[in-house]
Amino acid sequence: MKVLIIEDEKSLSMALKELLVCEGFLVDAAYNGADGLDYALSGIYDIIILDITLPKMNGIEVLQTIRKNNISSAVLILTAKSETEDKIAGFKSGTDDYLTKPFVTEELIARVWALSRRNTMEYVDETLKYGDIELDRTHHLLKKDGSKIKLSTKEFQLMEMLMLNKDSVLKREYCITKIWGYESDIEYNSTDVYISFLRKKLGALKSKTVIKSVRGVGYSLGEKE
Repeated sequence: MKVLIIEDEKSLSMALKELLVCEGFLVDAAYNGADGLDYALSGIYDIIILDITLPKMNGIEVLQTIRKNNISSAVLILTAKSETEDKIAGFKSGTDDYLTKPFVTEELIARVWALSRRNTMEYVDETLKYGDIELDRTHHLLKKDGSKIKLSTKEFQLMEMLMLNKDSVLKREYCITKIWGYESDIEYNSTDVYISFLRKKLGALKSKTVIKSVRGVGYSLGEKE
């Protein structure tokens, strides 16, 4: 699960990021509304924690723009304001939850987990299929005709993205930001390394499914001729 924090109080943002990383989330942070919107429009985040009072663009404007662009990330609004009209404005603009400052961090973590479970229930099928293979999303298993191989976390994330984008080319840059995050210093060819691991596992299963490299762009699924 990837989380984006859009919060101009850097000390609070850093504290929230540290807590969420400890909970197992991948987290990016932006410190003003304009930068936060740029991050959010990438569409790679499962959950966005959004402050209402932000420089450059306020949280309601960010939220409205996100929803106008059909970004379905779950949004939790944070604000120091407790007036009813602010809550109404947030929900009318498409927020999923609302938390007033000051708040207990345990409550925020609980709400983020609740949003993550809601997304999982709404959008995730337990099994993805392509050609002669299946991907068990619960146990991170790649299967073919009764045979199965366990995938590492990064291998699973890449295979899941390939299968969810089976009718298009998956861009290398998208893989990097989705799996490692904007702030990661991961080497550019690291994705190629994990693609190589996946190809070997497909070979071990004697699958006709192949991962094709599209030069200068990324990867796509196909079948052996």
